[in-house]
Amino acid sequence: MARMTAARAAVEILKREGVDTAFGVPGAAINPFYAALRAAGGVEHTLARHVEGASHMAEGYTRTKAGNIGVCIGTSGPAGTDMITGLYSATGDSIPILCITGQAPTAVIHKEDFQAVDIASIAAPVTKKATTVLEAAQVPGVFQEAFHLMRSGRPGPVLVDLPLDVQMTEIEFDPETYEPLPVHRPVATRRQAEKALAMLAAAERPLIVAGGGVINADASELLVEFAELTGIPVVPTLMGWGVLGDDHPLNAGMVGLQTSHRYGNATFLESDFVLGIGNRWANRHTGKLDAYTEGRTFVHVDIEPTQIGKIFPPDYSIVSDAGAALRLFVEVAREQRDAGTLPDRTAWAETARERKATMHRRTHFDQVPMKPQRVYEEMNRAFGPETRYVSTIGLSQIAGAQFLHVYRPRHWINCGQAGPLGWTVPAALGVATADPEASVVALSGDYDFQFMIEELAAGAQFNIPYVHVLVNNSYLGLIRQAQRNFDMDYQVSLSFENINTPELGVYGVDHIKVAEGLGCKALRVTEPDELLPAFEEAKKLAAEHRVPVIVEAILERVTNIAMSGSDIASVNEFEELATEPGHAPTAITPLV
Repeated sequence: MARMTAARAAVEILKREGVDTAFGVPGAAINPFYAALRAAGGVEHTLARHVEGASHMAEGYTRTKAGNIGVCIGTSGPAGTDMITGLYSATGDSIPILCITGQAPTAVIHKEDFQAVDIASIAAPVTKKATTVLEAAQVPGVFQEAFHLMRSGRPGPVLVDLPLDVQMTEIEFDPETYEPLPVHRPVATRRQAEKALAMLAAAERPLIVAGGGVINADASELLVEFAELTGIPVVPTLMGWGVLGDDHPLNAGMVGLQTSHRYGNATFLESDFVLGIGNRWANRHTGKLDAYTEGRTFVHVDIEPTQIGKIFPPDYSIVSDAGAALRLFVEVAREQRDAGTLPDRTAWAETARERKATMHRRTHFDQVPMKPQRVYEEMNRAFGPETRYVSTIGLSQIAGAQFLHVYRPRHWINCGQAGPLGWTVPAALGVATADPEASVVALSGDYDFQFMIEELAAGAQFNIPYVHVLVNNSYLGLIRQAQRNFDMDYQVSLSFENINTPELGVYGVDHIKVAEGLGCKALRVTEPDELLPAFEEAKKLAAEHRVPVIVEAILERVTNIAMSGSDIASVNEFEELATEPGHAPTAITPLV
């Protein structure tokens, strides 16, 4: 039997579980693991500037490609606590990432040793499992279980905490005979599929709500096939955006209080049946439940049993992996088609397309300072269907979801449940690392951008190119808009006159100088007609220099983006709507 340190055994398991990339920050308590990582080879490492940033890089890496598991490594104490936001984000969105932390030696963990903290207890609520390994011989089993847990059932993150002495202890371990544990996922039955489709057949105006679970299951093609077989319009959730292209004739648009389309909400309110697959009925999607559920029958398919009935009780439910359920749905639907018993949904689907062709928000504005809507219009022109968009939270993300177009799964990479400011820069670096040849475009407001701006240096150091669209109104825009309900505008302005860049006026931070100081390229745009040339130049600079390139658009200070504070039937539009083709020239279905 081979003898090696427990740290080396852990690294060998990572490689045999398919890991070839990691993000992290070394430190004294995790140095034995880093020594093993270096000696073993085969795992590329990106040095982050903040351990929270490394955890978000791991998230972006996982979200980019089916089967990926991002790995984040840090030392003891604050490194682990810095990871908590990334773990929370990954848990909320069902994203498997593995966080590995160093720890004080086992004999002094509970003696207030330097940077000794009970990270397993702290991380427990935001992981599938968090373990401090106290016996070196248990390290292989703990890592094997970690990958099994991350992949089984509802995917999610795991934390493994390794005391210094445990890492350095030699154990017996034979990596050549190591095998990953079989993955367990619940599977729908034929009878369940038949019942769900019988309920579907009884409806007159059915919809499919496709959530992130469809993407996690790598089942988007099955979803499209099922929709096309049945002729039923599809509403993607924000996490499911891209399951079928925005230009697909059965894409009915997104529904919700914020990240929604006018036509999506209108079609949903006309529906009488909803088949939810791999979604969790998030409150910003549903709004008030009485308005969302009234007059509708619901069937819910989810991989996690405790998700069923958590928000509201469905009329029927199936606990299943989305892909397994969809395979059966397709099978039954094909049989019904061949037997001539599939209902004809042509007229219903056509009404959804009519709404999509007429219920547009305006994007074309020529004002200076610019309105944000114009930025997204020009992004649609500059960035094609292959673009992988990355965004987290704020008016920038909400407006982006209302106006941008996504055509493929995993091409809208968004932190849905947690929405931490600062997520976008490191997540985009993780996405670009996972798919180095992709067109990666990040979208941030100025405050999100400032939260973890230091990670741009990691992009410069490790030559990770992407384009970052920064919409700057020098405000906490979403919070300012929410404060309207309290009749205040308090502590949300980021405006000041920068004594070093007086030409900025009241827009405060000089993001161009900061980005350039961190080794990146940056452009500033103040006129709407400059946007498209700037985006084209940014793509060229990213390709030439292999670094992040920032395009900062200086916006009007105050813009209210369409949203509702209560239910999907009462969205406040704020801006004038599109009434002629030139008002929304890059809409999926232009006005005629």
